[in-house]
Amino acid sequence: MSRRDDIIDAAGQLLERDGTEGLTMRAVAGELGIRAPSLYKHIADKRELEIAVVAAALEQQAEAFERVIANSGDPVPAIAAAYRSWALEHPHLYTLMNDQPLPRDELPEGLEERAVLPLLDAFGGDMDRARAAWAFAHGMVSLELAGRFPEHADLSAAWRIGLTSIRITTEPHDHQGEPTP
Repeated sequence: MSRRDDIIDAAGQLLERDGTEGLTMRAVAGELGIRAPSLYKHIADKRELEIAVVAAALEQQAEAFERVIANSGDPVPAIAAAYRSWALEHPHLYTLMNDQPLPRDELPEGLEERAVLPLLDAFGGDMDRARAAWAFAHGMVSLELAGRFPEHADLSAAWRIGLTSIRITTEPHDHQGEPTP
């Protein structure tokens, strides 16, 4: 593992423990037992560090979703369960990844596509349905992380109904989501 990888790993651990407010260059240096200026030999600034942490998380998600696709007869609910589990296990990382614009131009080439491909495959290549499923999953997870559901809410039923609704095909759609003639 390179020193840069060590820094990114320490930043991820710090983020998970202390949240986004605790993710500072000084705190990362402290985690590694070095002085903050030493970090700048490997990471230019906090923004680059956050992007590197997001890229590492997208890599983790891609690997998890690829395993799900390879081992599931019904990948849509399996990916949804993996997405939910991952987000609930990594709430601060999930927030960092999703509560700001994705820095697409600064991610490793092909990483976003790799992370999306299992979901796209699960929906037979239908990007509109894949996006709807991701939006549904993101909304459900965000509300759950924020504690917005009542204690007695049956979230498993909500997930099942939401995913079933997205999977139902009544008419073929073109790429803009409009019914085809």
